Amino acid sequence: MPYLLISTQIRMEVGPTMVGDEFSDKELMGYLGATKRNMLGNNFCEYYVNDPPRIVLDKLEVWGYRVRHCAGPDTASRKLPRGRRELAQLGGPAKKLPSVKMSPGHTVI
Repeated sequence: MPYLLISTQIRMEVGPTMVGDEFSDKELMGYLGATKRNMLGNNFCEYYVNDPPRIVLDKLEVWGYRVRHCAGPDTASRKLPRGRRELAQLGGPAKKLPSVKMSPGHTVI
């Protein structure tokens, strides 16, 4: 099952959002409007979008992705409701999920 990790550079950032690495699905990266870049000092490329994570998650939901896990400094002691912990692609049409309250900048995997 394909997994996708999205992240922002710092906790309170609302963009750009990192959405993939150099081996990510090019069709999906195109749908998200992602741009491939290589940051100075890194020996790898990454895809990013200027959208905040919330918008990226909305776009991914259309493709059947779901939030399955959220990580960050204040999530270790707080459990998220079951079914919203990792982002995994599921078959069939996307269904509307209740919103998950997350602080901007949390990594969603």
